[in-house]
Amino acid sequence: MDPRSEVLLRQAELFGGRVLLAGLPADDLLGSLPAASGWSWHAGDQSALEARFAGRSHFGVEVPDTDFDSAVLFLPKSRELADYLLQALAARLPGAALYLVGEKRGGIERAGKQQLAAYGKPRKLDSARHCQLWQVSVETPPPAPDLNALAQTFSLSLADGPLQVVSLPGVFSHGRLDRGSALLLLHLDGLPSGPLLDFGCGAGVIGATLKRRYPDSAVTLLDVDAFAVASSRLTLAANGLDAEVIAGDGIRCAPRELAAIISNPPFHQGVHTDYQATETLLREAASHLLGKGQMRLVANSFLRYAPLIEQHLGACRTLAEDDGFRVYQANRG
Repeated sequence: MDPRSEVLLRQAELFGGRVLLAGLPADDLLGSLPAASGWSWHAGDQSALEARFAGRSHFGVEVPDTDFDSAVLFLPKSRELADYLLQALAARLPGAALYLVGEKRGGIERAGKQQLAAYGKPRKLDSARHCQLWQVSVETPPPAPDLNALAQTFSLSLADGPLQVVSLPGVFSHGRLDRGSALLLLHLDGLPSGPLLDFGCGAGVIGATLKRRYPDSAVTLLDVDAFAVASSRLTLAANGLDAEVIAGDGIRCAPRELAAIISNPPFHQGVHTDYQATETLLREAASHLLGKGQMRLVANSFLRYAPLIEQHLGACRTLAEDDGFRVYQANRG
């Protein structure tokens, strides 16, 4: 059981009714709270929850259209995302209880004191398992937020013209181009013809660039996060581009028979470091590539991905190294 869930269950009498658990982990919490429902924006968690508790958890970027009398937000890493989620939940809970739970090292004390204060007088209910549980009675319900109005748009000057990028709260490198993607953008020439995949698409910078540069290739953008998927769709639309965007937990959700996989893969999940998605990508990329298909990947220089690439795919070349990042290329052997 996730330690945040354990803290909730220490106060189980508060959560016996129709409570919405927003951003819940994929553990047995729904089993312990039979009247509760879930709201997830992580495709992997949602898949696990659906398998165990069919129909009780909803996936997406908007508050589910379901009845609930109180809500618990599992504090996300991004403050902007937390602001949006708290406002969206508080708008549905006039006079009712809104709870916030999170890890101490994730900033729960600050969030409990500061972010909940917009809706009433917050109070700490419990502290255990290196986590805290906070509560506020929504005295001043806000209007429901317009998620698209919270998007940040910026323009990239690329060789083939400006690209408009639209990112939503919580998406990696929100409102700016990260250094890894900037380096990868300089090394997207000469890809093999055929279907292309942007793995871990974020706001869609790489995928949109690929579609514009290779208009005759089918391009798929894949991310585990619903807010990233929504951002990528906005970025494609802002540039008049048409590509498939899918939510999925890792490379197993990607199409087969790809000409190339291009990625600036994530290695953080919440406040924890997590390399699993990238290591699984490297182990299984070959099964998604055509016979001479190619993978092109950017990563922090300190991450030892080259041996994994060579073990599971083929000879690995370093195309570029700059500013603490490397661009690797390998063809399926």
